[in-house]
Amino acid sequence: MTQQPTKPTRFTFRTLILLLLPIILLVGVIVLFLTTGGGLDLESAAPVESLDIEHYQLTQNVIELHVRNTGPEAITIAQLVINEAIMPFTITPNTDIPRLARAVIHINYPWSYGEAYGVTLFTSNAITFGVDIPVAFETPQPDSATFWGFTLIGLYVGVIPVFLGIFWFPALRTLGRRTMTFLMAATAGLLIFLGLDTLAEALEFANEVPSTFQGIGLIGIGAVATFLLLDAISKGQTNTSADETQRRLSIAFMIAIGIGFHNLGEGLAIGAAYNVGEIALGTFLVVGFIIQNITEGLGIIAPVLRDRPSVKNLAVMGLIGGAPAILGAWIGGYTPSPFLAVLFLAIGAGAIFEVIYEIAKLIQKDTTREAMPMTIFSGVLSGMLLLWVTGLFIK
Repeated sequence: MTQQPTKPTRFTFRTLILLLLPIILLVGVIVLFLTTGGGLDLESAAPVESLDIEHYQLTQNVIELHVRNTGPEAITIAQLVINEAIMPFTITPNTDIPRLARAVIHINYPWSYGEAYGVTLFTSNAITFGVDIPVAFETPQPDSATFWGFTLIGLYVGVIPVFLGIFWFPALRTLGRRTMTFLMAATAGLLIFLGLDTLAEALEFANEVPSTFQGIGLIGIGAVATFLLLDAISKGQTNTSADETQRRLSIAFMIAIGIGFHNLGEGLAIGAAYNVGEIALGTFLVVGFIIQNITEGLGIIAPVLRDRPSVKNLAVMGLIGGAPAILGAWIGGYTPSPFLAVLFLAIGAGAIFEVIYEIAKLIQKDTTREAMPMTIFSGVLSGMLLLWVTGLFIK
């Protein structure tokens, strides 16, 4: 008995109606609930308002607050107090701030360098929102001096130490097979620690993201989407090319990408510290990251130690891994944003964990003829301990 060929399905107008019908009914249910209150005649005992003060900027005799309404309804700013003194202010574009809209509050105030100030906003419903300025400091403006200053910070933090780590390449190539396996395992350990640290930083920034934007969910989306995307790219490259040398080079590039997103997050943290005048903290972070990031260059070159990658490829990988610190310093120094910090760090975490998965497969393939469990164990542990020790200079 021969099987009849199945007819190809067609997308018809009837199919469209069937797909749209549940959505139309859902909209009707929502409208019904909003107009009738779901059968309950209840009103909120107090207005529900939420205002996020995203960041502040200080210029000579002026304080600007950049705010966003993250509540369910529009907010009206009625009064502003600085250190218990009521101050006049203007708001652009309007004193009434719609839901999820941004506004800039402009206050003419003769602040003094190095002093601390507390700013409190009162809405028309007498609900307060405040921000503390621990150290009054003129906010860096986008000019050539600060631009090159943040660029140099990014070079010191990301580009230079990553390239210094890559300079170990000629010496490491002379080592034996077991040592190569140890270094691959150490790279996995470095990345495991780096990935966990990146997730921890993302969770820390997520606490500063308004609840409306669901920082934890943003971490999940960024990390999972990046992991699956890189995994799909890696499998596509494996299917199209059986060249193991090219595959190891691809893994090295993916390591550089993951480290690059991590360094972008580091640049954001340093730039934000300088933005609010915490110069000592910014300097401390720069020195700590310089010490730590030299190990990242080692992690980038580990998969290709047995090969002969071109100087151009090594240079490009170094720039991919280190240069994002410059971009992060620009963003953090001029417009610090917890939302962007969470997103970038989540993407970095997803990339790092996907690379760990690729390295694990590479180690497993390289040790099929000779199992080296203690070499792998000691390598992973050494890599994690190395970053933990260097992290003592930062945390």
